[in-house]
Amino acid sequence: RYAEIMSSVEVLIEEHRRMEAAGLREHSRLHRIVPSIGTFFTSLPLRRAFLAQDAKHSIAARRFVPPSFNDIRRILNTAQLYAIAPDLQLITFDGDMTLYADGQDFAKDSKLVCQLVSLLQHDLRVAIVTAASYGDDATGYERRLSGLLAGFEEAGLSAERLARFFVLGGECNYLFQCKANYHLQYIAEDIYRPATGIRLWSDVDINRLLDVAERNLRRCVSDMRLPARVLRKPRAVGVIADGGAGIRREQLDECTLSTQHALLKYQHSPSQDKAPLPFCAFNGGSDVWVDIGNKFIGVQLLQAYLGTTPATTLHVGDQFLSTGNDFSTRTACCTTWIVSPQETSEVLLDLNELLDQAKA
Repeated sequence: RYAEIMSSVEVLIEEHRRMEAAGLREHSRLHRIVPSIGTFFTSLPLRRAFLAQDAKHSIAARRFVPPSFNDIRRILNTAQLYAIAPDLQLITFDGDMTLYADGQDFAKDSKLVCQLVSLLQHDLRVAIVTAASYGDDATGYERRLSGLLAGFEEAGLSAERLARFFVLGGECNYLFQCKANYHLQYIAEDIYRPATGIRLWSDVDINRLLDVAERNLRRCVSDMRLPARVLRKPRAVGVIADGGAGIRREQLDECTLSTQHALLKYQHSPSQDKAPLPFCAFNGGSDVWVDIGNKFIGVQLLQAYLGTTPATTLHVGDQFLSTGNDFSTRTACCTTWIVSPQETSEVLLDLNELLDQAKA
């Protein structure tokens, strides 16, 4: 019965894709059922994906527990892998809680090292798109990714394949490329950014926006008596817990949502006669950050620079709730929603197997 349901949803998705291609998305049955439905950049073989997940997790054998949110999430992930693997050109990853534990560095003994090496050996372009921001100095990024870069060297990747690995820090603000010496090199913004949009953001406008965000975050810390401090960077401001203190998710969400509200109110005030700067206010799981720009812009910059499309790009991340910073990538490319580095490893195990099959 579940397989039949998945087949029916497949039909609805394909109809929606055809209607959208014809400029008639509002007339699809799926749009009428779910008016907020987005764009499907590829087909989704949901029946095949369900059967694969059922073989692993015995979903249909359960009598008292229906398919859960996580079951559906994994089915969608698997369907997306099946659909995109033959044409995949660019795969991007979130950092914390996707490739490594929150606030930690990429360990050399992580299973993900070999799996990312394998992606590069399949001649894919691989990028880490992270909120972590150390400006245009590669040292901070190299420290966080030390185990991965050491793994590249141990694998003896060629200069050509190393050049396919990128790091985009601060959501969309600082781009680095791996060089033949296994170090990251900053790419000047005039090389990969178009002459419009992001390059027109002025320091004055950036600082004014961050001032508003900082005031609200300081108010949140004070009002909720959070064991935290506010940290300001050139293109970001955030709340970080003191020492080993923890901040409850509800408090982090309050910081995030109230800051989003304050910034939108500021941007739409009568005194603002310029186009509003894009920003991302998000709950990072243990902290809250407001970044200038977002991952939607970051992924699109990479696509334009590397010549890929939404249908040939896959973003893997854990922050796809409305208060997360991976959320915006859904409108830029295909996505896979994971919840831990372990699950990322499982996804890449399946993906590398599909890539091997496509090559055979």
